[in-house]
Amino acid sequence: MTFALTRTDLARAVGRYRVLLSAGLAAGSVATALGVLAPSAPAGVLVLRAAKDLPAGTALTGTDLVRTPMPAALVPAGALAAESSVEGRLLAAPVRAGEPLTDVRLAGAALLGPTHGGLRAVPVRLADAASAALLQAGDRVDVLSATSGPAGPPVAVVVALDAMVLAVPTAVEDGGEGALVVLAATPTVAAGLAAAAVGGRLSVVLRGAT
Repeated sequence: MTFALTRTDLARAVGRYRVLLSAGLAAGSVATALGVLAPSAPAGVLVLRAAKDLPAGTALTGTDLVRTPMPAALVPAGALAAESSVEGRLLAAPVRAGEPLTDVRLAGAALLGPTHGGLRAVPVRLADAASAALLQAGDRVDVLSATSGPAGPPVAVVVALDAMVLAVPTAVEDGGEGALVVLAATPTVAAGLAAAAVGGRLSVVLRGAT
């Protein structure tokens, strides 16, 4: 059996084809326009993030941190790149899980900031760990060294006046070895603190606001 197309049938077929072709072209144009208008995904930067909540004083290990991408616009100042070597470094402050690790979270010179005026970040171990629990970054303290003479009671000598506390990275429960704090000090005072720590027990006295 054969079918003959009339002019009317042929015209209808061509019309339907034109409608489908126009619809396809329109859809393609819309897709192209959306691709142009849609913003491209922001470039990611690999940073170090805390894998879990980390308390101050943590000596960082490979399991404490993860390397994850972060939009460049959201990366905080001082964020450590994924390739940074921080294993064994002490945290100067607590870090929440997922928080990007920055330079000021680590005990070290970065705690001084860009305008440190020649000061040094000096780790000082206090004999009384509980006294460190009373300190926080920004406090001003005097550092005393208690030494025992050949005869008579121990003598306390001031080895640093009005030193600023930069960080208290050691927890109170430290096994009887004292508590580590980080102070800002001049090179001369830093040398005095190191010498005093060898022959005496260090303690601090908090200064009032001035």
